[in-house]
Amino acid sequence: MGEPGKSVATHGVTCFSKLKMFLLALTVAYIAKALSGIYMVSMLTQIERQFNIPTSVVGFINGSFEIGNLLLIIFVSYFGTKLHRPIMIGAGCVVMGLGCFLISLPHFLMDRYEYEKTISPSSNVSSNSFLCLGNRSQTLTPTPDPRDCEKEIKSLMWIYVMVGNLIRGIGETPIVPLGISYIEDFAKSENSPLYIGILESGKIFGPLIGLLLASFCANIYVDIGSVNTDDLTITPTDTRWVGAWWVGFLICAGVNVLTSIPFFFLPKTLPKEGLEDNADVTNSNKEEKHQGKAKKEKHGITKGIYNLPPVIIGYLIGGLVMKKFKFTLKKAAYVAFCLSLTEWLSFFLNFMWTCDNFPVAGLTTSYEHERIQQPLYVENKILAKCNTRCNCLTNTWDPVCGDNGISYMSACLAGCEKSVGTGINMVFQNCSCIQSSGNSSAVLGLCNKGPDCTIKMQYFFIMAVIGSFIYSLAAIPGYMVLLRCIKSEEKSLGVGLHSFFTRVFAGIPGPIYFGALIDRTCLHWGNQKCGKPGACRMYDINNFRSIFLGLPTALRGSSFLPAICILILLRKFQLPEETDTSETEFAEMKLTEKESECMDVPRSSEYDNNRELKTRL
Repeated sequence: MGEPGKSVATHGVTCFSKLKMFLLALTVAYIAKALSGIYMVSMLTQIERQFNIPTSVVGFINGSFEIGNLLLIIFVSYFGTKLHRPIMIGAGCVVMGLGCFLISLPHFLMDRYEYEKTISPSSNVSSNSFLCLGNRSQTLTPTPDPRDCEKEIKSLMWIYVMVGNLIRGIGETPIVPLGISYIEDFAKSENSPLYIGILESGKIFGPLIGLLLASFCANIYVDIGSVNTDDLTITPTDTRWVGAWWVGFLICAGVNVLTSIPFFFLPKTLPKEGLEDNADVTNSNKEEKHQGKAKKEKHGITKGIYNLPPVIIGYLIGGLVMKKFKFTLKKAAYVAFCLSLTEWLSFFLNFMWTCDNFPVAGLTTSYEHERIQQPLYVENKILAKCNTRCNCLTNTWDPVCGDNGISYMSACLAGCEKSVGTGINMVFQNCSCIQSSGNSSAVLGLCNKGPDCTIKMQYFFIMAVIGSFIYSLAAIPGYMVLLRCIKSEEKSLGVGLHSFFTRVFAGIPGPIYFGALIDRTCLHWGNQKCGKPGACRMYDINNFRSIFLGLPTALRGSSFLPAICILILLRKFQLPEETDTSETEFAEMKLTEKESECMDVPRSSEYDNNRELKTRL
């Protein structure tokens, strides 16, 4: 009568085991850290415009996360297994929340954002001074105040963002190495790839939420609630627009702190998964039931991910396949290499989708011959015969779109002599530089590129989804090769060293030199109040595309050279796991049965002798 109750209790512990609770909490932590990470990357453009800084500085801000992670990764990875790993992960989540809050702090310490403009939103009187008026005696020039430069240099509010991102990197340090080692220590070897696949899917599900949050916040004006948005002369598509980037960081801060709570209630160590089942299950019927349960679990997981992106499916499929077929180390390495190579080769198709620059007169298109692309920015071609008499500012950026489909850097450079309306609905008329069959008018903002670029962008996204799916299939086998090549007591250190070298050679220098190269493609820089150049307003999209696609392609291609060397080394070694696993399991089963018989025989004879002695007495 006692056995059924014991079986039910064991079943309940298995379904709601603390290891699975840890897996759930760690998956949520992966989602939270990926959420804040992708939101940070998505808001870099808004931060660049808010603080009026070049892309190279933005790259340094982005790299500060890796610097913070690098400061503690080796220490945490080495000593973390000797400490309470769940509590350390929870503390890391709290620190990440603190970093996100610090990133949002400059918004509450700074003045309102003032974008570069030449047009008053509510009065046509003041805006007439920036239209084309031929009776001016001299060219308009800005009158920068040197004190504005000193104020901007002293404030340097972007340092708060950099320090907050660095703290966020420190907080993320224990999550991956300690979480992976905790699962590897207490999970079955055949379940470990599936569990890690679930964790990796969290890395993708988090960015999906982060992108939605970033899209929502980017369409809200940065000073919402403190300014009248009806007076704005820019829209979210304008390069001077700054969204409410600080709102999302406050949300990320709260999510990371809430994520930390479960870890403070989890134990330091757990029994090895499956040991409690082996104590009660001693026959093949129980093993068959266990296999049937595993199949149902797989079916349930597959039915939960029906509406998730293919990337998440790829991670889970990779983990399920490794669990089902029990890949050896060599087979996992070959599969990871072939899939990664396939994804890299498919990436070359992205070079087919090209799109021209925005047609801006004086930058990418000449005034005289419409739609003739100029490869580089030429200072002396900003002015033309149609606007020379206007005496316009040549370095201002307040673009308008003409009826001819050409954009101009300002209404004055378009030769417009009259304006009608206020705010974003303002229309400029009598524009001498606009050669069209209409009334030669213009509206605020850049002109659209047309449907061709939209279609090509869709092709790019389709290829990105396919490539990400293929890459995600290779991620789990490749990661398991890393884990299975490391001793059990050194897994945390091995994962930490892997993260250390990834950050030293890629995470930290990558954003910095990427930003420096992108700055070289800028066609027109914005202006700070003191007259110094600020954030870039327009890039040469052709050179930008070459850097954005070409540099990652070259770097990833070079990574296959050491991968080939590893495959060659693996072929020369005979690994213990390459023996027939079925024969090994059968031999272990027989050995276990013999040991149990040997243990039962002495017990039964001793029991009989004691019983006989008691009877005689």
